[in-house]
Amino acid sequence: MKIITPMINWLQTRACAPAYSGWVLAGIAICFFGAAINTMAGWLYAISGVSFALLIVAAILPVRSLVGLTVKRRPISPISAGDELTLEIEIYNQTQQSVNLLKVEDILPFVLGKPVAKAIETIPPKATYRWVYYQPTQRRGVYRWQTVELVTGAPLGLFWCRRQRQSPATAIVYPSVLPLAYCPLVDEMGQEESYTSHLRGKPLQTETTGLVRSLRPYRIGDPIRLIHWRTSARYGELRVRELEIVTSGQEIIIALDSTAQWEAENFEQAVIAAASLYFYAQRQNMQVKLWTAFTGLIKGDRIVQEALAATTAQEDSNTPVPESYPVIWLTQNPNSLSSLPSGSRWVLWQNSSSPAEPVGVNRDYPGIIVQSEEALQPQLQKSWR
Repeated sequence: MKIITPMINWLQTRACAPAYSGWVLAGIAICFFGAAINTMAGWLYAISGVSFALLIVAAILPVRSLVGLTVKRRPISPISAGDELTLEIEIYNQTQQSVNLLKVEDILPFVLGKPVAKAIETIPPKATYRWVYYQPTQRRGVYRWQTVELVTGAPLGLFWCRRQRQSPATAIVYPSVLPLAYCPLVDEMGQEESYTSHLRGKPLQTETTGLVRSLRPYRIGDPIRLIHWRTSARYGELRVRELEIVTSGQEIIIALDSTAQWEAENFEQAVIAAASLYFYAQRQNMQVKLWTAFTGLIKGDRIVQEALAATTAQEDSNTPVPESYPVIWLTQNPNSLSSLPSGSRWVLWQNSSSPAEPVGVNRDYPGIIVQSEEALQPQLQKSWR
Protein backbone atom coordinates (compact mmCIF):
# COMPACT_ATOMS: atom_id res chain seq x y z
CA MET A 1 0.00 0.00 0.00
CA LYS A 2 2.90 2.40 0.77
CA ILE A 3 4.16 1.88 -2.78
CA ILE A 4 0.80 1.81 -4.59
CA THR A 5 -0.57 5.08 -3.17
CA PRO A 6 2.36 7.29 -4.30
CA MET A 7 2.27 5.56 -7.68
CA ILE A 8 -1.44 6.30 -8.12
CA ASN A 9 -0.89 9.94 -7.08
CA TRP A 10 1.96 10.23 -9.57
CA LEU A 11 -0.20 8.86 -12.37
CA GLN A 12 -3.14 11.12 -11.48
CA THR A 13 -1.06 14.31 -11.49
CA ARG A 14 0.91 13.53 -14.67
CA ALA A 15 -1.52 11.51 -16.78
CA CYS A 16 -4.47 9.61 -15.30
CA ALA A 17 -4.88 6.61 -13.01
CA PRO A 18 -7.43 3.81 -13.29
CA ALA A 19 -10.24 3.72 -10.77
CA TYR A 20 -11.32 0.38 -9.26
CA SER A 21 -13.93 0.00 -12.00
CA GLY A 22 -11.25 0.73 -14.58
CA TRP A 23 -9.07 -2.09 -13.25
CA VAL A 24 -12.08 -4.44 -13.33
CA LEU A 25 -12.96 -3.54 -16.92
CA ALA A 26 -9.32 -3.92 -17.99
CA GLY A 27 -9.23 -7.39 -16.41
CA ILE A 28 -12.46 -8.40 -18.15
CA ALA A 29 -11.17 -7.09 -21.50
CA ILE A 30 -7.95 -9.09 -21.13
CA CYS A 31 -9.93 -12.23 -20.26
CA PHE A 32 -12.19 -11.84 -23.29
CA PHE A 33 -9.19 -11.22 -25.51
CA GLY A 34 -7.47 -14.36 -24.21
CA ALA A 35 -10.64 -16.38 -24.75
CA ALA A 36 -10.93 -15.02 -28.29
CA ILE A 37 -7.39 -16.13 -29.10
CA ASN A 38 -8.12 -19.63 -27.84
CA THR A 39 -11.51 -20.05 -29.53
CA MET A 40 -11.06 -17.74 -32.51
CA ALA A 41 -14.63 -16.51 -31.86
CA GLY A 42 -15.35 -13.15 -33.51
CA TRP A 43 -17.84 -11.98 -30.92
CA LEU A 44 -15.18 -12.37 -28.19
CA TYR A 45 -12.81 -10.19 -30.21
CA ALA A 46 -15.61 -7.64 -30.58
CA ILE A 47 -16.33 -7.53 -26.82
CA SER A 48 -12.65 -7.20 -25.91
CA GLY A 49 -12.15 -4.52 -28.60
CA VAL A 50 -15.09 -2.44 -27.33
CA SER A 51 -13.81 -2.77 -23.76
CA PHE A 52 -10.33 -1.55 -24.71
CA ALA A 53 -11.87 1.33 -26.70
CA LEU A 54 -13.87 2.40 -23.63
CA LEU A 55 -10.74 2.32 -21.53
CA ILE A 56 -8.85 4.51 -24.01
CA VAL A 57 -11.69 7.05 -24.25
CA ALA A 58 -12.09 7.06 -20.46
CA ALA A 59 -8.35 7.79 -20.06
CA ILE A 60 -8.29 10.67 -22.58
CA LEU A 61 -11.45 12.65 -21.75
CA PRO A 62 -10.69 13.55 -18.08
CA VAL A 63 -7.33 15.04 -19.10
CA ARG A 64 -8.93 17.07 -21.89
CA SER A 65 -11.69 18.41 -19.64
CA LEU A 66 -9.17 19.98 -17.22
CA VAL A 67 -6.97 21.63 -19.83
CA GLY A 68 -9.22 24.64 -20.39
CA LEU A 69 -9.87 25.48 -16.71
CA THR A 70 -8.20 28.44 -14.98
CA VAL A 71 -8.40 29.33 -11.30
CA LYS A 72 -8.44 32.79 -9.77
CA ARG A 73 -8.58 33.62 -6.07
CA ARG A 74 -10.01 36.79 -4.54
CA PRO A 75 -8.00 38.64 -1.83
CA ILE A 76 -8.70 37.38 1.69
CA SER A 77 -9.79 39.97 4.24
CA PRO A 78 -7.95 39.90 7.59
CA ILE A 79 -9.89 38.66 10.61
CA SER A 80 -9.32 38.18 14.34
CA ALA A 81 -8.57 34.80 15.90
CA GLY A 82 -11.75 32.82 16.49
CA ASP A 83 -13.56 34.31 13.47
CA GLU A 84 -14.00 32.65 10.08
CA LEU A 85 -11.94 33.39 6.99
CA THR A 86 -13.99 34.08 3.87
CA LEU A 87 -12.32 32.38 0.89
CA GLU A 88 -13.52 32.94 -2.66
CA ILE A 89 -12.28 30.98 -5.69
CA GLU A 90 -13.39 31.43 -9.30
CA ILE A 91 -13.02 28.60 -11.86
CA TYR A 92 -13.28 29.80 -15.45
CA ASN A 93 -14.06 27.42 -18.33
CA GLN A 94 -12.28 28.78 -21.42
CA THR A 95 -13.47 26.05 -23.78
CA GLN A 96 -16.55 25.75 -25.99
CA GLN A 97 -17.74 22.62 -24.16
CA SER A 98 -19.20 22.12 -20.72
CA VAL A 99 -17.07 20.65 -17.96
CA ASN A 100 -19.01 18.15 -15.86
CA LEU A 101 -18.53 16.30 -12.59
CA LEU A 102 -15.58 18.30 -11.28
CA LYS A 103 -14.11 18.31 -7.76
CA VAL A 104 -12.11 21.32 -6.54
CA GLU A 105 -9.78 21.05 -3.52
CA ASP A 106 -8.19 24.04 -1.80
CA ILE A 107 -4.96 22.72 -0.24
CA LEU A 108 -4.78 24.67 3.04
CA PRO A 109 -1.66 24.66 5.25
CA PHE A 110 -1.97 21.93 7.86
CA VAL A 111 -1.82 24.43 10.75
CA LEU A 112 -4.96 26.09 9.40
CA GLY A 113 -6.99 23.00 8.54
CA LYS A 114 -7.46 20.05 6.24
CA PRO A 115 -7.96 20.53 2.48
CA VAL A 116 -11.48 21.72 1.65
CA ALA A 117 -13.27 20.11 -1.30
CA LYS A 118 -16.23 21.21 -3.42
CA ALA A 119 -18.12 19.09 -5.95
CA ILE A 120 -19.30 20.97 -9.06
CA GLU A 121 -21.89 19.37 -11.32
CA THR A 122 -21.24 21.45 -14.43
CA ILE A 123 -19.53 24.61 -15.67
CA PRO A 124 -21.04 25.89 -18.95
CA PRO A 125 -18.81 26.98 -21.86
CA LYS A 126 -17.12 30.35 -21.38
CA ALA A 127 -18.60 30.59 -17.89
CA THR A 128 -17.21 31.14 -14.39
CA TYR A 129 -18.12 29.16 -11.31
CA ARG A 130 -17.76 31.10 -8.06
CA TRP A 131 -17.03 29.08 -4.92
CA VAL A 132 -17.19 30.76 -1.51
CA TYR A 133 -16.52 28.91 1.72
CA TYR A 134 -15.69 29.81 5.33
CA GLN A 135 -12.73 28.44 7.26
CA PRO A 136 -12.73 28.71 11.08
CA THR A 137 -9.55 29.86 12.80
CA GLN A 138 -8.21 29.20 16.27
CA ARG A 139 -4.92 31.08 16.53
CA ARG A 140 -3.42 34.23 15.10
CA GLY A 141 -0.84 34.01 12.35
CA VAL A 142 0.00 34.76 8.72
CA TYR A 143 -0.95 31.73 6.61
CA ARG A 144 0.25 31.24 3.03
CA TRP A 145 -0.51 28.50 0.53
CA GLN A 146 -0.24 28.14 -3.23
CA THR A 147 -2.26 25.27 -4.66
CA VAL A 148 -5.79 24.47 -5.82
CA GLU A 149 -6.36 20.97 -7.22
CA LEU A 150 -8.89 20.05 -9.91
CA VAL A 151 -10.02 16.41 -9.98
CA THR A 152 -12.34 14.64 -12.39
CA GLY A 153 -13.22 11.19 -13.66
CA ALA A 154 -15.84 12.34 -16.16
CA PRO A 155 -17.54 11.11 -18.16
CA LEU A 156 -17.20 7.37 -17.41
CA GLY A 157 -15.47 7.32 -14.03
CA LEU A 158 -13.01 4.62 -15.15
CA PHE A 159 -9.93 6.88 -14.84
CA TRP A 160 -9.19 9.76 -12.48
CA CYS A 161 -7.16 12.82 -13.40
CA ARG A 162 -5.78 15.41 -10.98
CA ARG A 163 -4.19 18.71 -11.95
CA GLN A 164 -2.77 21.49 -9.76
CA ARG A 165 -3.28 25.19 -10.39
CA GLN A 166 -1.08 27.83 -8.77
CA SER A 167 -3.30 30.23 -6.85
CA PRO A 168 -1.29 32.03 -4.13
CA ALA A 169 -3.18 32.94 -0.98
CA THR A 170 -2.27 34.94 2.12
CA ALA A 171 -4.59 34.95 5.11
CA ILE A 172 -3.83 37.21 8.08
CA VAL A 173 -5.41 36.30 11.41
CA TYR A 174 -5.01 39.05 13.98
CA PRO A 175 -4.60 38.26 17.68
CA SER A 176 -7.65 38.69 19.89
CA VAL A 177 -8.06 42.07 21.59
CA LEU A 178 -9.44 41.91 25.13
CA PRO A 179 -12.16 44.52 25.88
CA LEU A 180 -10.36 46.16 28.82
CA ALA A 181 -12.68 48.48 30.75
CA TYR A 182 -9.72 49.91 32.66
CA CYS A 183 -6.04 49.10 33.08
CA PRO A 184 -4.17 50.67 36.02
CA LEU A 185 -0.89 49.53 34.48
CA VAL A 186 -1.48 51.98 31.60
CA ASP A 187 -3.64 54.59 33.35
CA GLU A 188 -1.27 55.37 36.20
CA MET A 189 1.73 55.26 33.91
CA GLY A 190 0.12 57.93 31.75
CA GLN A 191 -0.66 60.08 34.78
CA GLU A 192 2.88 59.88 36.08
CA GLU A 193 4.37 60.71 32.70
CA SER A 194 1.97 63.61 32.28
CA TYR A 195 2.90 65.01 35.67
CA THR A 196 6.65 64.80 35.14
CA SER A 197 6.34 66.35 31.69
CA HIS A 198 4.33 69.25 33.14
CA LEU A 199 7.10 69.93 35.62
CA ARG A 200 9.62 70.04 32.77
CA GLY A 201 7.50 72.64 30.97
CA LYS A 202 6.69 70.50 27.93
CA PRO A 203 3.65 71.39 25.83
CA LEU A 204 0.39 69.65 26.81
CA GLN A 205 -2.23 68.25 24.47
CA THR A 206 -5.45 68.13 26.54
CA GLU A 207 -7.18 70.03 29.32
CA THR A 208 -6.05 69.29 32.88
CA THR A 209 -9.22 69.78 34.92
CA GLY A 210 -12.95 70.14 34.63
CA LEU A 211 -13.46 68.11 31.44
CA VAL A 212 -15.38 64.85 31.93
CA ARG A 213 -14.24 62.18 29.47
CA SER A 214 -16.59 59.37 30.54
CA LEU A 215 -18.27 57.63 33.45
CA ARG A 216 -17.00 54.32 34.76
CA PRO A 217 -17.86 51.96 37.65
CA TYR A 218 -16.51 52.94 41.07
CA ARG A 219 -13.26 51.29 42.15
CA ILE A 220 -11.93 51.12 45.68
CA GLY A 221 -9.75 54.15 46.32
CA ASP A 222 -11.59 56.56 43.99
CA PRO A 223 -12.27 60.01 45.53
CA ILE A 224 -15.84 60.46 46.75
CA ARG A 225 -15.98 63.90 45.11
CA LEU A 226 -15.77 62.28 41.65
CA ILE A 227 -18.94 60.16 42.10
CA HIS A 228 -21.71 61.19 39.71
CA TRP A 229 -24.71 60.70 41.98
CA ARG A 230 -27.48 61.18 39.42
CA THR A 231 -26.07 58.50 37.08
CA SER A 232 -25.30 56.23 40.05
CA ALA A 233 -28.95 56.40 41.14
CA ARG A 234 -30.11 55.57 37.59
CA TYR A 235 -27.89 52.46 37.25
CA GLY A 236 -28.13 51.30 40.85
CA GLU A 237 -24.36 51.32 41.33
CA LEU A 238 -21.73 53.95 41.92
CA ARG A 239 -20.42 55.67 38.79
CA VAL A 240 -17.32 57.86 38.82
CA ARG A 241 -16.50 60.81 36.57
CA GLU A 242 -13.33 60.12 34.62
CA LEU A 243 -11.60 63.43 33.86
CA GLU A 244 -9.28 64.06 30.97
CA ILE A 245 -5.71 63.59 32.12
CA VAL A 246 -2.76 65.51 30.82
CA THR A 247 -0.79 63.67 28.14
CA SER A 248 2.63 64.97 27.19
CA GLY A 249 4.69 64.75 24.06
CA GLN A 250 6.28 61.57 25.42
CA GLU A 251 5.22 58.20 24.11
CA ILE A 252 4.35 54.94 25.80
CA ILE A 253 5.93 51.88 24.22
CA ILE A 254 4.31 48.45 24.40
CA ALA A 255 7.39 46.23 24.07
CA LEU A 256 7.16 42.49 23.43
CA ASP A 257 10.31 40.56 24.31
CA SER A 258 10.21 38.46 21.14
CA THR A 259 13.94 37.67 21.17
CA ALA A 260 13.59 35.52 24.28
CA GLN A 261 12.68 31.84 24.50
CA TRP A 262 9.02 31.38 25.45
CA GLU A 263 6.63 28.60 26.24
CA ALA A 264 4.14 28.51 23.37
CA GLU A 265 0.99 29.29 25.37
CA ASN A 266 2.70 32.06 27.32
CA PHE A 267 3.85 33.73 24.11
CA GLU A 268 0.33 33.61 22.65
CA GLN A 269 -0.98 35.25 25.80
CA ALA A 270 1.74 37.89 25.61
CA VAL A 271 0.76 38.74 22.01
CA ILE A 272 -2.89 39.09 23.07
CA ALA A 273 -1.82 41.28 25.99
CA ALA A 274 0.30 43.49 23.70
CA ALA A 275 -2.62 44.03 21.31
CA SER A 276 -5.04 44.69 24.16
CA LEU A 277 -2.76 47.20 25.93
CA TYR A 278 -1.98 49.00 22.67
CA PHE A 279 -5.60 49.56 21.70
CA TYR A 280 -6.61 50.38 25.27
CA ALA A 281 -3.93 53.11 25.39
CA GLN A 282 -5.22 54.43 22.07
CA ARG A 283 -8.75 54.67 23.49
CA GLN A 284 -7.31 56.72 26.36
CA ASN A 285 -5.91 59.20 23.81
CA MET A 286 -2.32 58.36 24.69
CA GLN A 287 0.55 58.39 22.25
CA VAL A 288 1.47 54.72 22.03
CA LYS A 289 3.69 52.57 19.82
CA LEU A 290 4.49 48.88 19.62
CA TRP A 291 8.01 47.44 19.68
CA THR A 292 9.05 43.94 18.69
CA ALA A 293 12.54 42.70 18.00
CA PHE A 294 11.84 42.21 14.29
CA THR A 295 9.83 45.33 13.48
CA GLY A 296 11.23 47.93 15.87
CA LEU A 297 8.90 50.83 16.73
CA ILE A 298 5.66 50.88 14.75
CA LYS A 299 2.21 52.43 15.07
CA GLY A 300 -1.08 52.34 13.24
CA ASP A 301 -3.93 49.88 13.77
CA ARG A 302 -3.38 47.67 10.73
CA ILE A 303 0.43 47.74 10.90
CA VAL A 304 0.42 46.76 14.57
CA GLN A 305 -2.12 43.98 14.08
CA GLU A 306 -0.21 42.52 11.15
CA ALA A 307 3.07 42.67 13.09
CA LEU A 308 1.52 40.86 16.06
CA ALA A 309 -0.07 38.29 13.77
CA ALA A 310 3.33 37.47 12.26
CA THR A 311 5.60 37.70 15.31
CA THR A 312 7.27 34.61 16.76
CA ALA A 313 9.43 33.85 19.77
CA GLN A 314 13.22 33.96 19.42
CA GLU A 315 13.14 36.48 16.58
CA ASP A 316 16.31 38.08 15.34
CA SER A 317 16.70 41.54 16.84
CA ASN A 318 16.92 44.31 14.24
CA THR A 319 16.58 47.29 16.60
CA PRO A 320 17.36 47.73 20.33
CA VAL A 321 14.70 48.46 22.93
CA PRO A 322 14.08 52.25 23.10
CA GLU A 323 15.73 53.80 26.16
CA SER A 324 14.37 57.33 25.88
CA TYR A 325 10.73 56.42 26.55
CA PRO A 326 9.03 54.40 29.28
CA VAL A 327 7.97 50.94 28.15
CA ILE A 328 5.49 48.31 29.24
CA TRP A 329 7.76 45.28 28.97
CA LEU A 330 6.08 41.93 28.23
CA THR A 331 8.49 39.11 28.92
CA GLN A 332 9.06 35.64 30.31
CA ASN A 333 12.63 36.44 31.37
CA PRO A 334 12.75 38.05 34.86
CA ASN A 335 16.42 38.96 34.36
CA SER A 336 15.45 41.43 31.63
CA LEU A 337 13.50 43.56 34.14
CA SER A 338 16.64 45.06 35.67
CA SER A 339 17.52 47.25 32.67
CA LEU A 340 14.23 48.98 31.83
CA PRO A 341 14.04 52.72 31.07
CA SER A 342 12.89 55.07 33.81
CA GLY A 343 9.16 55.05 34.47
CA SER A 344 8.63 51.65 32.87
CA ARG A 345 6.21 48.87 33.83
CA TRP A 346 6.34 45.14 33.18
CA VAL A 347 4.15 42.09 32.71
CA LEU A 348 5.90 38.81 33.49
CA TRP A 349 4.89 35.32 32.45
CA GLN A 350 6.45 32.42 34.34
CA ASN A 351 7.81 29.13 33.09
CA SER A 352 5.93 26.10 34.31
CA SER A 353 9.01 25.23 36.37
CA SER A 354 9.51 28.74 37.77
CA PRO A 355 9.05 29.48 41.49
CA ALA A 356 5.98 31.35 42.69
CA GLU A 357 8.12 34.47 43.24
CA PRO A 358 10.63 34.77 40.39
CA VAL A 359 14.17 35.81 41.15
CA GLY A 360 15.26 39.04 39.48
CA VAL A 361 11.95 40.94 39.64
CA ASN A 362 12.70 44.66 39.69
CA ARG A 363 10.76 46.28 42.51
CA ASP A 364 11.78 49.80 41.37
CA TYR A 365 9.25 49.48 38.56
CA PRO A 366 5.81 48.04 39.35
CA GLY A 367 4.29 45.30 37.23
CA ILE A 368 2.13 42.20 37.04
CA ILE A 369 3.06 38.53 37.38
CA VAL A 370 0.60 36.63 35.19
CA GLN A 371 -0.83 33.46 36.71
CA SER A 372 -1.37 30.83 34.02
CA GLU A 373 -4.35 29.26 35.78
CA GLU A 374 -6.28 32.56 35.81
CA ALA A 375 -7.95 34.45 32.95
CA LEU A 376 -5.77 37.11 31.38
CA GLN A 377 -8.25 40.00 31.19
CA PRO A 378 -8.91 40.42 34.95
CA GLN A 379 -5.18 40.21 35.62
CA LEU A 380 -4.50 43.10 33.22
CA GLN A 381 -7.25 45.10 34.91
CA LYS A 382 -6.00 44.67 38.47
CA SER A 383 -3.75 47.15 40.25
CA TRP A 384 -0.07 46.59 39.60
CA ARG A 385 2.24 45.42 42.32
